[in-house]
Amino acid sequence: MIEVHTAKDIQKLAKNYRKKGKTIGFVPTMGFLHEGHMSLVKKARKDNDIVVMSIFVNPMQFGPGEDYDAYPRDLERDRTLAEEGGVDVLFTPGAEEMYQQESTVIVNVKKRTDVLCGRSREGHFDGVATVLTKLFNLTSPTRVYFGMKDAQQVAVVDGLLNDFFMDIELIPVDTMREDDGLAKSSRNVNLSASERSEAPALYQALQQGARLIREGERNPDAIKKEIRTLLEKTSGVIDYADIYSYPDLETMETLSGKIIIAVAVQFSKARLIDNIIVNIPLDQKEDL
Repeated sequence: MIEVHTAKDIQKLAKNYRKKGKTIGFVPTMGFLHEGHMSLVKKARKDNDIVVMSIFVNPMQFGPGEDYDAYPRDLERDRTLAEEGGVDVLFTPGAEEMYQQESTVIVNVKKRTDVLCGRSREGHFDGVATVLTKLFNLTSPTRVYFGMKDAQQVAVVDGLLNDFFMDIELIPVDTMREDDGLAKSSRNVNLSASERSEAPALYQALQQGARLIREGERNPDAIKKEIRTLLEKTSGVIDYADIYSYPDLETMETLSGKIIIAVAVQFSKARLIDNIIVNIPLDQKEDL
C-alpha cells in the first residue's frame, strides 16, 4: 500500500493509473475505520483495478457546537485496516493541505439539504460537497463508494455528480449492522452501556415503519407517529423521524415509489442516525 499526504502526489498517482487504463475505485472517509468502511473497500476492490481511500477529517463540515477536535481518530489502526482490506493508495492529507488558502469558491448545495440532518446542520453539506469536489478532482475516480447509513449524503453526492456532469459512477453500499441491528458507526463508542442496549430501537422503529407500508399504510404521518412512539421508549432525544421521496428528499402526502424512512436520536454523547429505503410498487397488492 502506498500512502501519500499531498494533493500533488495523489493527483500524479491517479493520472498515471488512468493513463495506463486502470479503473479507480475511491472510498472517501474521515477515518476511525470500522466494518462499514471496509465493506466499501471490499466492494471497490471487486469492481476496480485500483482502490484509493482518503482519510481526512474535514473541518469545513463541522458547524457551531460540533467539536472537530473531539472527532475520534486512530490513524495507525486505520493504516493497518486499510492495507489488510486491500487499499492500494491511502491519501492522508492535513487540513492545511486541503485548504491551503482562504477559499475563493465553495460548493453551495441548494436542494436535498433542508431536511433530516441538514436541517439542523447549516452549511454541513456545503462542506461535504466542497471537499468531495476537491477529492474527486485529485483522485480521478471511475467509481465512488458511499454507505447508505448516511443516505442524505448519498443523495447530495448524486446531485453533485449529476449537476456538474462528473463522469463518475456512484455506488451506494448497504448499511453494515451489528447482530442486534444497530448501524455500525464510529460514534457508537460514545454510547454508555445502557444507551447501547437501547440503540437497536432505531432500526426496530424503521422496520415497524416498513411493516406498516407492507400492510398497506400510505399516510406518512401515521407511520411517523408509530415510529416516534417506539423511539420515545429510549432515553435519547428524538431529532427527527421523517419520510421523504428518495433521492429527491421531498415531502409526500401519500407514499408511492422509492422512499426513505429516516431517524436520528441524540443520546448523551452520541447522535445516532439510521434509515431504510422502501420501494412501493405501483400495484399496491404486490409484495414489497
